[in-house]
Amino acid sequence: MAKTKIAYFCQSCGYESPKWLGKCPSCQQWNTFVEEILEKGNASVPTWKTNSASTSMQRANKPVEVADITFREEHRLLTPDKEFNRVLGGGIVAGSLVLIGGEPGIGKSTLMLQLALNMPNVKVLYVSGEESDHQIKMRAERLRESEKSKVKSLKSEDEKGCFILTETSTQNIFKQIEELQPDVLVIDSIQTLHSAHVESTPGSVSQVRECTAELLRFAKETSTPVFLIGHITKDGMIAGPKILEHMVDTVLQFEGDRHHVYRILRTIKNRFGSSSELGIYEMQGEGLREVSNPSEILLSQREDGLSGITISATLEGMRPMLIETQALVSASPYGTPQRTATGFDTKRMSMLLAVLEKRCGFRLGAKDVFLNITGGIRVEDPAIDLGLAAAIISSHEDIPISAKVCFAGEIGLSGEIRAVNRVEQRIAEAQKLGFEQIFISKYNMPSAAKDKGKLDLSRYTIDVKPVGRIEEVFGLLFG
Repeated sequence: MAKTKIAYFCQSCGYESPKWLGKCPSCQQWNTFVEEILEKGNASVPTWKTNSASTSMQRANKPVEVADITFREEHRLLTPDKEFNRVLGGGIVAGSLVLIGGEPGIGKSTLMLQLALNMPNVKVLYVSGEESDHQIKMRAERLRESEKSKVKSLKSEDEKGCFILTETSTQNIFKQIEELQPDVLVIDSIQTLHSAHVESTPGSVSQVRECTAELLRFAKETSTPVFLIGHITKDGMIAGPKILEHMVDTVLQFEGDRHHVYRILRTIKNRFGSSSELGIYEMQGEGLREVSNPSEILLSQREDGLSGITISATLEGMRPMLIETQALVSASPYGTPQRTATGFDTKRMSMLLAVLEKRCGFRLGAKDVFLNITGGIRVEDPAIDLGLAAAIISSHEDIPISAKVCFAGEIGLSGEIRAVNRVEQRIAEAQKLGFEQIFISKYNMPSAAKDKGKLDLSRYTIDVKPVGRIEEVFGLLFG
């Protein structure tokens, strides 16, 4: 019999302690330690074949100078889903470990099963610990009815196909992996797996950490991409220890409202690409549809004559988008005015209101101000400051702004319009969508002979309005 050991783990960060503690010394959280029974030294339990003590002792790595390391460009596996490729940084990297989190029912399993079914000449093993074979078959049949899905069956003759395995034991999963040798592995979900090396319930801190460590070793030593679907807590964080997000290569967050059709796949962490990319999908009865032009869904079809609505040019990763920013300014019936922002930082909204009152003379201290970013997305790009300020004054004065005008500029505390990065892409996107005028900072314009290549306006048919102060913008808009 193997010797058992009792340890206490922090549910927030995964810190291990031999005794119970009221406050975690790592994350400073109270009452987060739970008791778990660990079992070590059980050599009879099968595990991943390279995870033996003898093998790890025989292999000894030596330090190598950076100049002596041979670099080869990683070959990425491209999927038919262009949005998924963009979020991953250009495709699936061999040996990468990707964690996908999201609320229940948001479409995580649908996204990964649709991806597994639509990858020709790639052998995909889809391991499910939450559904039976018949349930997955029903979803696969529904996804196959989509026009984009060209899969004939779960296992066709001319394609390697998608294989389904309903199992929760990591030892049995690795046995099937050795026989099948898939090109891509999908785990749904990591909280349902359990390893015989740890005597605790599936989903506990130690089980999640041990199962992820085994899958990490498998991915790195066999160069097989592994996708992990993870649950989230009521606070919106991925369930399990925080070390889980540190162990994986990429963390993706699947967001959206179940009462709306649009879903957002956001990159939280990516070792192989940008960590600020965004992919947008539309949930339909036959699965998820890619939204190649997100500006179409973020700009509502509205009639002219509505005040408090402006269009701002923003960037999410490498993708330019035009979003609709809405503001409502009304008299406060109570003593304390309300400040509410949806999809925007409330503290930055307070800063913009202070600038408008100090530099422009608008009395907003006794007004209720509400801001909204349409489409259900959250924007942190400071280039939407100018559009939000124009929307606030438009609602305050009840003067509408033309739907053919958009904005791209950051507002400083002194009221100046600061330059924003990659303004050429923002102007080109506005021109492509038929806008007639765009307000940008004059500091994005060439100021000397050496800066002539900074911004070439001859390439654009849209009217570019360079401004330097917030007062100039209001003078051109409202007279």
